[in-house]
Amino acid sequence: MGLSLDTLVDVLKTAGEPTRFRLLALLAAGDLTVSDLTEILGQSQPRISRHLKLLAEEDLIERYQEGAWAYFRLKQDGKAAALVQTLLAATVEDEPVLLRDGERLTTVKRARAEKAQAYFSRNASEWDELRRLHVSDAAVEKALLRLIGKKPVDSLLDLGTGTGLILQLLSDVYRRAVGIDASRDMLSVARANLDKAGILKASVRHGDILNLPVEGQDFDLVTIHQVLHFLDQPEFAIAEAARVLRPGGRLLIVDLAPHNLEYLRDEHAHVRLGFSHQIVTDWLEKVGLEVQEVVDLASAQKAAPSLTATVWLARDKRLLMACSNSADELTAA
Repeated sequence: MGLSLDTLVDVLKTAGEPTRFRLLALLAAGDLTVSDLTEILGQSQPRISRHLKLLAEEDLIERYQEGAWAYFRLKQDGKAAALVQTLLAATVEDEPVLLRDGERLTTVKRARAEKAQAYFSRNASEWDELRRLHVSDAAVEKALLRLIGKKPVDSLLDLGTGTGLILQLLSDVYRRAVGIDASRDMLSVARANLDKAGILKASVRHGDILNLPVEGQDFDLVTIHQVLHFLDQPEFAIAEAARVLRPGGRLLIVDLAPHNLEYLRDEHAHVRLGFSHQIVTDWLEKVGLEVQEVVDLASAQKAAPSLTATVWLARDKRLLMACSNSADELTAA
């Protein structure tokens, strides 16, 4: 089904104004604030805000709040969004105005990356120490890709996204993705990393993983990577992850196996010293998820101390139950 004539004309009118078309082209390259867009286009903040409001009313862009800042992003789904993508693809590559906007966008992103790197550098020694204890990113990626399988994932949600590592590792797997984190500093690092990798189909936003700012039953795959051991009540995060899974959707948890490195509590804010297979399995089953596989990944670090990571893969049972009931009805018939 296409767009009605009235809707089609409204979308073309809204997108066809020069400043608004430039805004769409910029937002196609990533999430930006009003201040970013004002700096790039050299127009007043009220004028930019008015154009953004009109674009949002036609459902061409989406807005989300992060503290005092509002971020804007090109809409990824819907018939109107598909039309905008077609219009953007129809522009010539050497259009002077868009090229100049692109150059200014690069400057804005470079400043963002430098700020994020400054934060990361201040904490580099702590991160490096922890990473020496952990399983390598390559080993985690290999395990996750095997568990996920070759079928593409439509929508991914990464809880406690941190530096955006999972969004980067799985970028070839998903069609769209959202990362949630409570730290605005870490979100700055994640955005810079996504920009550097050229990943436009993923966005990150501020939020509490115990009270997610997303709709229920909206994601095919949810990941929680090395987050649960920072929480007082990890089972609440698992319950919230289960809430946003679509029927038949999957939850992937990567966290530490039980260990006795007590100093991680005081020096690195670890609340829990790892999790047994059974306790996480119990939490998953309690919220209606069926555990399909549990895998332990030992660190390649030969000298003590080192940590073992465990991966749990669970699936929402609602689709499986529906299929089973349908099969029983056919058999009975």
